[in-house]
Amino acid sequence: MVGPAINVRTRLSFSDVNGGEELCLTSAPTSIAGSECGGIEFTKEDVEALLNEKLKRKDRFNLKEKCDNMVEYIKRLKLCIKWFQELEYSYLLEQRKLQDELETSEIKSSEMEMIVKNKEEELNSIIVELRKNNAFLREKFTQEESEKLAAVESLTKEKEARLIMERSQASISEELARAQRELSSANQKLSSLNEMYKRLQDYITSLQQYNGKLHTELSTAENDLKRVEKEKAAMVEDLSMIKGELALSKASQDEALKQKDAMLNEVTCLRREIQQVRDDRDHQLSLVQTLTDEVENCRESAEKYCEELDEIKAKANELEARCSSQSIELKTLQNHLAAAENKLQVSDLTAMETMHEFEDQQRLVSELLARLGDAETKLMEGEMLRKKLHNTILELKGNIRVFCRVRPLLPDERSSPEGNFISYPSSVESLGRGINLVQNGQRHSFTFDKVFAPEATQEDVFVEISQLVQSALDGYKVCIFAYGQTGSGKTYTMMGKTGILEEKGLIPRSLEQIFQTRQSLQPQGWKYDMQVSMLEIYNETIHDLLSSNRSAPDVLRAENGSPLKPYSIKHDANGNTQVSDLTVVDVRSAKEVSFLLQEASRSRSVGKTQMNEQSSRSHFVFTLKISGVNESTDQQVQGVLNLIDLAGSERLSKSGSTGDRLKETQAINRSLSSLSDVIFALAKKEEHVPFRNSKLTYLLQPCLGGDSKTLMFVNISPDSSSANESLCSLRFAARVNACEIGTPRRLTNTRP
Repeated sequence: MVGPAINVRTRLSFSDVNGGEELCLTSAPTSIAGSECGGIEFTKEDVEALLNEKLKRKDRFNLKEKCDNMVEYIKRLKLCIKWFQELEYSYLLEQRKLQDELETSEIKSSEMEMIVKNKEEELNSIIVELRKNNAFLREKFTQEESEKLAAVESLTKEKEARLIMERSQASISEELARAQRELSSANQKLSSLNEMYKRLQDYITSLQQYNGKLHTELSTAENDLKRVEKEKAAMVEDLSMIKGELALSKASQDEALKQKDAMLNEVTCLRREIQQVRDDRDHQLSLVQTLTDEVENCRESAEKYCEELDEIKAKANELEARCSSQSIELKTLQNHLAAAENKLQVSDLTAMETMHEFEDQQRLVSELLARLGDAETKLMEGEMLRKKLHNTILELKGNIRVFCRVRPLLPDERSSPEGNFISYPSSVESLGRGINLVQNGQRHSFTFDKVFAPEATQEDVFVEISQLVQSALDGYKVCIFAYGQTGSGKTYTMMGKTGILEEKGLIPRSLEQIFQTRQSLQPQGWKYDMQVSMLEIYNETIHDLLSSNRSAPDVLRAENGSPLKPYSIKHDANGNTQVSDLTVVDVRSAKEVSFLLQEASRSRSVGKTQMNEQSSRSHFVFTLKISGVNESTDQQVQGVLNLIDLAGSERLSKSGSTGDRLKETQAINRSLSSLSDVIFALAKKEEHVPFRNSKLTYLLQPCLGGDSKTLMFVNISPDSSSANESLCSLRFAARVNACEIGTPRRLTNTRP
């Protein structure tokens, strides 16, 4: 049996079927769907398969089967032949159509050639007209250039006059700015000083008259201070009015300068437009040349010719419009020049007026400077008086004073990517006393007696506590201790850096002041004897830092439970503290004390942790006992100055302490937690305060719960990784600041 009749599939290429000859020219053949083939198409493979097909039969002698196969094969051949005949007929029809289209296109091309010739003649006439217009424009341009040259000469003369005026106005503006700065600063200082001086005088008289009613007078003083701030605001408003008048005078001067600049800009615009006209003229010449070239190329394509003709007409219209607009612009520029000359005359008059106003302002500034000198002297006196009154108020309240100090970032520390998490409020009430800390998006605000930013120097810090140190010579007990985490700058604040005068700490500066004051009080009949002792509390054990037989083996024996000296702390009825068997050294100069401090610092326990290269591993206590006698009045005073550098609190996860360092860290944290328990009990005014829970709190009992003047330095690290520890330190300092320990008592008596 023969296979299926024909494989029906899409035609690939007719050239392959016809032996490589391409039958179609440009368009597809006509459809043969209505023929007997029924829309069947033959490919080269189909035709070859049909021609090479062999008859297959099972029985050679079965003629009927052979005839049937032959009939089917002939039918398929007929279909293929008919399909080729129809295809040939369709291509003949298409060929005739293409010949007809060729004849029509030739007729159209001849017509287009005639049109092109006509357009060419029109273009030639247009080019002649353009050349005439170009010559006319050139004559106009020469006239305009001569007029513009005259205008430029007049403008150069005006420029020279303007330069002279600008120089004078620049000097006037500089003097006005200087006067404004001096005036603003003078008025601010003057207003604040006058009002503060008056209120302080009233406050002093009220204090002298009503000593017995100090607490009620304190509230009235606070109301007076609020009134002073309101009056300050009124004076600031007056200053803003004066500033507004100065700004008006400066604005008029600025307007004159702006007018001059506008005239200069107009001249430059004129020059640019003249240059643009010249460029347009050259551009027109180049356009004419391109037009001639385009006329020669027009014969190549009829479609391009028509488009280029339209473009040339549009360009010609644009050129005519430009010429007309340029003539109009020339007239307007002449009008602008006349207006600019009038503006120059007006600006000269305004400059003279501003000169007179400036002379008046100079007189007013000289008067204000004279008033400023008087106000500055009153300010210094008022500031000194304010500090004294503030100290008396704090003493009467009996609170522990707290100073906060933020150390600067170290070179190996980086600020947080969100920015600095510590900020300082700029309001009048919190300026220099407030600090804000941001943690996890939450803002925490604290207010202390004083806040020192990272740029504060050791001298700035000591100036604030110098009056407190002076109280020790007057017969008071004074205690200053530094609190904070490891590496926050406590030891630097208390001891400073050895060998650098500008970076001396509070202890050496306090001793220098005490010995200088002792020297100045000698003409008044005062004689002072001073004794120094230094100790450390290491692992809840007291070590004498001035002991002559102190050595490393002694420390080891003390840690093993067999101390060389059983030091014990005792408090007498008068609140005096004594440590048994502690070395006490009589001193006569600051040099002797500095030598003892160096010896003690060598003996102090110091170790290395992951948080600090040289971390203090013990609480350091410096005690200066002062006994004074006045030979003329037989008055005796006894003062004590305690300066304490506490060991830093630290987390074991951050410090990485092991072995002996681990024991030290546990002992430090235990004593500091005992200190916080004491502060909590004092803040809640509980009957029992656990002073005996730690050697440190028991030693500080007269300072925390007695009649002494106590100040705490809370040291803060600005490193973002220490934000949690800084927040804990600030919260602890706020509780300490709220504690009331009683009114300080001066220890004086008469010599028998």
